[in-house]
Amino acid sequence: METRASQTGMNKAGTAYILWLGCVFWVHGLHRLYNGKILTGLLWMFTFGLFGVGQLIDLLLIPNMVDEHNTKLSARQGLPPQGVSPDQAVIQRVIPVVASPLPPQLEPNPLLMKLLKAAEARDGRLSVTQGVMETGASFAHVEATLMHMVRVGYVDITNDLETGVVMYEFKEL
Repeated sequence: METRASQTGMNKAGTAYILWLGCVFWVHGLHRLYNGKILTGLLWMFTFGLFGVGQLIDLLLIPNMVDEHNTKLSARQGLPPQGVSPDQAVIQRVIPVVASPLPPQLEPNPLLMKLLKAAEARDGRLSVTQGVMETGASFAHVEATLMHMVRVGYVDITNDLETGVVMYEFKEL
């Protein structure tokens, strides 16, 4: 079974340590170049690993260098952060935050009540078109009311499996 590092082309600490051993052949800083630290890698090359002191200190720093490089690589590739299994589905729901065209009301909203009744008659699922047909309100007003309910957490947005139509799913119905 492949590890996550081999699946995504990420660096390994073992490889970095082997490159660190390049100092035995008077080639310093290869482990830094491997981990994307180009400037300090070149500095290590031309100063013999900061006169050997930097090379020795790097023995302790290599695991952090590899982790830092892999984290940056994951972010660039749009992968989930470490600790999330690659087999685990990462679900992100983005709902645009816009100013609600509906002012907060203290009195019951008749459109909201009609939409709730329409959704109840359809097993808790309602499209904007169905809401317009049931209430007689405009598409914009029905959609704004449904989006307000999404923002406050009473309704989820899904798609109908057969038609792909955007459906508003009422959690409590």
